[in-house]
Amino acid sequence: MKIENTLPLKAKKLNRVTNPWGLLVLTSSFLLMIGAVYLAYTLQSDFNDFNQERTNSVLGLSFMIIAGILFVLKAAYFIFILFRYFKYKPVASVSNDELPTCTVIVPAYNEGKQVYDTLISLAESDFPTEKLQLISIDDGSADDTWNWMKNAKNELGDRLEIFQQPENKGKRHALYRGFNIGKGEVFVTVDSDSIVNTDTLRNLVSPFVKNEKCGAVAGNIRVLNKAKALLPKMLDVSFVLSFEFVRSAESSLNSVLCTPGALAAYRSSAVFKCLPEWINQTFMGQPSDIGEDRAMTNMILKQGFHVLFQRNACAYTNVPEKYRGLYKMFIRWGRSNVRENIEMSKYVFKNFRTEPKAGTRLLFLNQSLKIIMSYPFLLFMLFFVLTHPLLFISSTLVSILVLSTFPVIFYSNRYELRESFWAYSYSILYTFGLFWITPYAIATASRRGWLTRELPKKK
Repeated sequence: MKIENTLPLKAKKLNRVTNPWGLLVLTSSFLLMIGAVYLAYTLQSDFNDFNQERTNSVLGLSFMIIAGILFVLKAAYFIFILFRYFKYKPVASVSNDELPTCTVIVPAYNEGKQVYDTLISLAESDFPTEKLQLISIDDGSADDTWNWMKNAKNELGDRLEIFQQPENKGKRHALYRGFNIGKGEVFVTVDSDSIVNTDTLRNLVSPFVKNEKCGAVAGNIRVLNKAKALLPKMLDVSFVLSFEFVRSAESSLNSVLCTPGALAAYRSSAVFKCLPEWINQTFMGQPSDIGEDRAMTNMILKQGFHVLFQRNACAYTNVPEKYRGLYKMFIRWGRSNVRENIEMSKYVFKNFRTEPKAGTRLLFLNQSLKIIMSYPFLLFMLFFVLTHPLLFISSTLVSILVLSTFPVIFYSNRYELRESFWAYSYSILYTFGLFWITPYAIATASRRGWLTRELPKKK
């Protein structure tokens, strides 16, 4: 059953724009995969010889056994996640009287007019005004962000509080200031390049009312600028799978592993229990200035709280439109993933909550396996490319055609069929253009820096 399109007005206007290169890229993607199917068919005897070579050596046979085991494990894990997905149901909004007091914190850095749009969209929320505290903090911007925040303040009056950091200290410090100023029972963090639906806030915080063990809630993130370039179109399909499929399954286990910075909610009492540790977090002796959302999620899970996902609480955020911005964003996410998996390993096999913990541990093991196997996979891929380039290209593209069909079906079932085909193009891009991200993120996990902050903003 397809869901109703609740895209905000600004995003709807953007989506009327079409990219002339889109059809060319999609057509090229399909031609590549169809050509790969034909090539794989004609090279069938070569595939048989290659497999025979591997079975005739101890090393090759060992590799095939390990690869077979990993394939079975991944298939079983997918079936498990699919089962948990069907168990998931978002919490319906509670009444106005039941809604908790809520502090929304919007940190901003060099965001320009977008921060104004973000604050106005939040102020237009269907949430009792007397229960909503809206705070925005300029993190030492070098552009006109502060002026746009003042424009929003002039329009919203006492409904909005704005503050300015004396210098750029990073998003974590801006949020820290907001947490200490906030008075709500629930803290909501929203990125300054995001806009929300009118019912987003009330849907996001309702689980705290229904579930007293709920410590954090992840919002549903979609792409705002997907009509401006091809990469955002691809990322929108990827985000839908990541949030509406994966996080739905995680939520059914009360263990969403990351509440996104673009839209997340936290029980204030849970935040204050870990706030000193969070703001002073280090990795290999260096202050942590990335991954503040994953770190907060980890620390709240560690306290024994449930972390849930609300599919009906949507935010639409801007994503990189060029390859450089995309890989820098993924490197930052990859480094954070490495760091927080190490932290999670310190408590996940202990008695961190009274309820069943097997699901949480399985989610952790799956993420850890991806990290552990990244280098062996990279080495095998390079060996395969050097020794059998045609076999590598054909088998890889055929695998993309098969494996990417699931996100295509999932996205088209929930949204639009024509947009779903970007899953194929994105998989090709990721496989051939971003395969190096995880190995590089592991090797450079101790490096600091936001990376995408240095990129120029598009006017």
